[in-house]
Amino acid sequence: MSATVEAPLDGGPLRRKLHARVAPAGGADVPAERATGVRRFAALGDSLTAGVGDPVAGGWRGWAALLADALAAAPDADAVVPSGAGPGADAVAPGGEGAVEFRNLAVCGARARDVAETQLPLALAYRPDVASVVVGVNDTLRSSFDITGFALALDGVCARLAAQGALLLTACLPDPGAVLGLPPPLARPLARRQRQVNAVVHALSARYGAVHLHMADAAWVADRSLWSADRLHPGERGHRTIAARFHALLAERGLAGGAAPAREPGQPPPSRADTLLWLATAGTGWVARRCHDLLPQLLRLAGTEVRHWARGTGARLDLSAEQSLAAALAVVSGPRAVPVPVRASAATMGA
Repeated sequence: MSATVEAPLDGGPLRRKLHARVAPAGGADVPAERATGVRRFAALGDSLTAGVGDPVAGGWRGWAALLADALAAAPDADAVVPSGAGPGADAVAPGGEGAVEFRNLAVCGARARDVAETQLPLALAYRPDVASVVVGVNDTLRSSFDITGFALALDGVCARLAAQGALLLTACLPDPGAVLGLPPPLARPLARRQRQVNAVVHALSARYGAVHLHMADAAWVADRSLWSADRLHPGERGHRTIAARFHALLAERGLAGGAAPAREPGQPPPSRADTLLWLATAGTGWVARRCHDLLPQLLRLAGTEVRHWARGTGARLDLSAEQSLAAALAVVSGPRAVPVPVRASAATMGA
């Protein structure tokens, strides 16, 4: 069993860990294809999946809603609009007999543990054919970051959904330090954490036969047109790009009955004034929350980075991260571990 993936991740000191395959629990294989078409799609995760950065009348839309519309047999562009109503909001993609029910369970600020404790029971009750599980950035932005705890929580979510027969959608994400343009001593610890998270996601994607999308590319971070004013979430173009890339992967399995989501946004990209407005309003609250939680630890980590850089011993920090990652993967691994066959796709971020 191997995951359907789009393209290899960028390198970095943890790259070799990304291609470790975790054997299915109990030796059971996960079906590679569904016998029937997609009828129900549930989206689990954080603000990325909740649609933050892609505003529509009544709330947020986002990549998952755009994808749900494109799974329907008779598409009607952009007709799925879930969810300012919060977790569990329903929408039905148009298309009559080919319609796809969609439930967005994602919650802003959610970590893997929150997905496991709060969103998973709702998803299991819904019994989706396809379930997206995209989470991890908020875990890296907490002082309590624990890669083993993250791995266990995510493994539990994937295992329960796969056991019901759901096809999983997963994604590796760019590190927030690079996205926010932090200076190297602050960015490197966050990058290390995100590489650990991505390695776990990649391994579990292989274990459960997930459709896996790589979003850790440097091109994703560098293309400003993909980002919203807060620089933390994709804008409309970014959400459309994610939906289109997932659609291409699902189409390879014959599970995307509608046309691919349009990549061109219907709204203009955020201006500098929009960015300044966000900083003056919602941004100040976000910074204040992180100042009480992450910032003290991040400053200590930055001090450690600087000391090791001055001594020429920075490789020790990478080694420590690799060791903690290996321990986390061992906790969720079965008796077998073989390389993941990575199949490249012609799809690219800008295509």
